Amino acid sequence: MVNLINYKKLFYLLIIGILVFIVIKSFTSDAEATSEYNSNLIQEQIKNVGKLVVTEGHFSQVLTYKDQDRYFGGMISFDKKALVVVNSDVSVAYDLRQMKYDISEEDKTITILNIPKEEIKISPDIHYYDIEQSKLNEFTGEDFNKITRKVKADLAAKIEKSTLKANAQNRLVSELSKLLLVTHSVGWKVQYKGEEITSEKQFAL
Repeated sequence: MVNLINYKKLFYLLIIGILVFIVIKSFTSDAEATSEYNSNLIQEQIKNVGKLVVTEGHFSQVLTYKDQDRYFGGMISFDKKALVVVNSDVSVAYDLRQMKYDISEEDKTITILNIPKEEIKISPDIHYYDIEQSKLNEFTGEDFNKITRKVKADLAAKIEKSTLKANAQNRLVSELSKLLLVTHSVGWKVQYKGEEITSEKQFAL
């Protein structure tokens, strides 16, 4: 009779142990599945953000190019000049496919290691009008190279004074903020330059 009671107790303990194991296993599996889902979701969002972010602008300018060859102390000169009209398409791009980052599932943290610098592309369309030149001082390839360098230098200065780079940075921050929203929604955090990012304003370049 005593043995029968002991067997029943052992049987009940075994059943309880199995149930506890199943419950614990179920919670653990759910936690692991959730963690894996969150990690995959964040990596998918990084893939969506990781693209070429381009801001485009158009600039026009008119300049006069002059050159003189002087002889005999300036008594004789051979001049050349041209009216130069320039229409330029300019783009400022961030290639976020080159962004470097690290994901820690244990700490639920994505660390942005590096955001690539902007790439500025200038495509000038140069036209020459009212060309005047002397047989002894004709336009050469070097003249056209000088004009192209001058045009690009002037455009670079205009770009710095314009809102084009600022607009490109705003678009960049907008893309990165999408990543910030997703990570926060699943209880993760974003770090950049050693600090936790809680707002898009902190993505200082």
